[in-house]
Amino acid sequence: MAQVGAVYANTVLVVGIILASAAFASAFGWAIICSKYLEGIARQPEMRAQLMGQMLFTGGLMEAFPMIALGIAMFFTFANPFADAVKTAIGL
Repeated sequence: MAQVGAVYANTVLVVGIILASAAFASAFGWAIICSKYLEGIARQPEMRAQLMGQMLFTGGLMEAFPMIALGIAMFFTFANPFADAVKTAIGL
């Protein structure tokens, strides 16, 4: 039974890593998007409206990434396929 507990503990650790890396990647992506937006406005101020639309569209795509990672993390948290495999392997 200790093996199943170890699987749950490792799953919690990995879910934390998944969520932290998704949050970091999203924040880093937003930083790059916004810096390039400001750089584009500095070079061509007349393109501000078009650049803003493109920035917001790209930012929306960037926000989808953490939501996908959250869905995967919740799958591993609540429907842990690894725990069932260990239970089957040890005969529980």
